[in-house]
Amino acid sequence: MREFRRIAVLLGGRSAEREVSLSSGAGCARALSEEGYEVVEIDPGENAAQQLLDARPDCAFNALHGRWGEDGCVQGLLEWLQLPYTHSGVLASALAMHKERTKDVYRAAGIPVARSVVADRREAGREHLMEPPYVIKPVNEGSSVGVYIIRKGDNRPPSELTRPEWHLSDEMMVEEYVPGRELTVGVLGGRALAVTEITTDLEFYDYEAKYAAGGSRHVVPADVPQDVAEEAMRLAVLAHQILGCRGVTRTDFRYDDTSGKHRLIALETNTQPGMTPTSLVPEQAGYTGMDYGSLCRWLVEDASCDR
Repeated sequence: MREFRRIAVLLGGRSAEREVSLSSGAGCARALSEEGYEVVEIDPGENAAQQLLDARPDCAFNALHGRWGEDGCVQGLLEWLQLPYTHSGVLASALAMHKERTKDVYRAAGIPVARSVVADRREAGREHLMEPPYVIKPVNEGSSVGVYIIRKGDNRPPSELTRPEWHLSDEMMVEEYVPGRELTVGVLGGRALAVTEITTDLEFYDYEAKYAAGGSRHVVPADVPQDVAEEAMRLAVLAHQILGCRGVTRTDFRYDDTSGKHRLIALETNTQPGMTPTSLVPEQAGYTGMDYGSLCRWLVEDASCDR
C-alpha cells in the first residue's frame, strides 16, 4: 500500500452544496492534520488542475458535494492527473448522482424503488404528472436541494419550477410519495455500519434539517424490527456493490410501516456522504467504535486511482 503524507482536501466548489462542503472539508482537514498528515485545503476554481499541480499532494481527499464534485467530473480530472483520491470513481459517482440511472441499476438488482417519471421542470411545474401525494426533485442534486412534496389536495405543483431564475437542473424526477420513516445506512469498505432513523420537526428531512444544529434527530441503532434492520443493511451493501462504489457511501430508505405495511424503499446512494459535525456517517462510524480521525485516516489509506 502506498503511503500518503501530503493530502489535498478538496472542499467548497461551485455546487448548490458549497457551504456544507466547506464545513465537511474543514472538519476533515483538521482531523487529518491531527492524524499527522501534511494538509493543504483546495477550493477548486476555474483551473482546478493547476491548483492541484501547484499543491503537489500525494493524495486528494474529496470533500466536495453535489454537481462537479460528486458526479464523476472531479474524479475524471483526478484520474487524468493520476492523483490517488478517496471515495468512488468516475462511473459509480456519475451513476449514483443521477437518481433515475441509480434506479435503473437498483431495479436490475431487485432493490425496491418508488414509482417515478422524469420530466422537464417547466412541464412538472404546470400540472400534476401523477396523482398527489408525490415528490419532485432534481435528478442530479443532493442534500435535498430543490425538493418539493406535493400533498393531497394541492391544486398544482410549485410555481418555482416554471420561473426563469430557477438555477438547478431542468430535469426533474416526479416520484411517488412513500409514507413512513426515514432510515439510512452507511457502508464503509463494503461493510454496513449501522441503521439510523432520522426524525425532524420540519416538513421533511430537507437541507436545513440535514445541516442546521437541532434540525434533525438521529436514533442509532434505529428502533425497527431486527429483520428490517438486517434487510436495510443488506440492501445498502448491495447498492454500494452494484453501483461500483468505493470507500464510503450512504444509502437512504423509506420504511413504510403504515396501514399494516412493512416495506423498504431505496431512495438513493450518496457517494460523498456529509462529514460535518451533524453528519450521519461519522456518527455511525462512532457507534461501531471508529472515531472521526480514524475514519478520515481510513479513507486516505483507501485512496487510489482506477476506482
